[in-house]
Amino acid sequence: MNPKAKRFLIGLLIFLALAIIVMPGYLRRALIHQTPDIDDYRIFHNRTIMAGEEQPWEKDSLYNIIGLPEHHLDSFFELDPVAFLIARNGRILFEEYYDGYGHNSLSGSFSMAKSIVALLVGVAYDEGHIQNLDQPVKDFLPGFGIARDGEVTIRHLLTMSAGLDWDEQYATAFSLTTKAYYGSDLEALLKPLGWNYPPGEIYEYTSGTTQLLAFILEEATGNNISDYAAEKLWQPLGAMHDALWSLDRENGIEKAYCCFNSNARDFARLGQLVLNCGNWKGKQLVSKSFVTEAISPAKYLKDRQGNVVDYYGYQFWIVHHKGYEVPYFRGILGQYIFIIPEWDAIVVRLGHKRSDYRVDDVPSDIFLYLDMAIEYLEKVSIL
Repeated sequence: MNPKAKRFLIGLLIFLALAIIVMPGYLRRALIHQTPDIDDYRIFHNRTIMAGEEQPWEKDSLYNIIGLPEHHLDSFFELDPVAFLIARNGRILFEEYYDGYGHNSLSGSFSMAKSIVALLVGVAYDEGHIQNLDQPVKDFLPGFGIARDGEVTIRHLLTMSAGLDWDEQYATAFSLTTKAYYGSDLEALLKPLGWNYPPGEIYEYTSGTTQLLAFILEEATGNNISDYAAEKLWQPLGAMHDALWSLDRENGIEKAYCCFNSNARDFARLGQLVLNCGNWKGKQLVSKSFVTEAISPAKYLKDRQGNVVDYYGYQFWIVHHKGYEVPYFRGILGQYIFIIPEWDAIVVRLGHKRSDYRVDDVPSDIFLYLDMAIEYLEKVSIL
């Protein structure tokens, strides 16, 4: 290498080193880690959601008696699954794990956590910590921009119709979503944000909206949401393992819109709770009325494209497929918990990818997993 080229290379390296040093911490972490991954709990600080006494899942008498429908397997494995589980009548009917994961393996929920937050809001409402779902946000977060005018309510947050000034971008390093995920101060990020349009009119999915619900839960209950989730859900559900909720910094705030880390069997308990309308083995953990509302589409709203919102409730998605109306938890890399009442069944799929192709703005892999599960249930039902 000639001296001129050597000097240029050294100068470039010094410049890059200085640029990395002076850039915001969240951006440095984003550049290092690039895209989110289901094992990101390893790069974040976490708070433990303590399990109590385990209530082991029973296995169906036909447990794993047949394999998954073969004609779907090529599409299934293209998306790098790590777990697929079907439970019927409160018992595990089928489960398989892939890529070195097993029934004890932690992996991230991503936005499935939004539905968990909704269930916790239901508990807080049932217990009287929240007066009603139309209570103003300003009662809990008076210093936040979204609450200044007093019009935004908890129901608006639950239905993603608060109009929060938030850009739900995943592909840019400078979006609020990236700053929230890799940043270290969620409160400072959310506190100044106002709204883009009057609340209660337009549905627009934003992760910051769920984070506001978590702030409200902490103010209302006096607990961080991990401890509240442990006491009100995780321990009563008899979870097999402690879960982890990733934080924005050491001893900080839960990234409530994402980042609840558990395993397929324990995620399945949450689906079973919803299937049972908030009841777990005779104990009502969340009121039936709240769960019913949560998984009912908010059809009085329209989205930014003018479509009736027949696909979203209180932080729960709803999909219509082959005559079934299926509420479900949903995460960005293909994390799903589906509830199929007609079959008294729940389905959990965890993995590294989801389909980039959409049908009516629904990721197409959702239909793949529902078809696989329904075909499996139909075949087993005649054995």
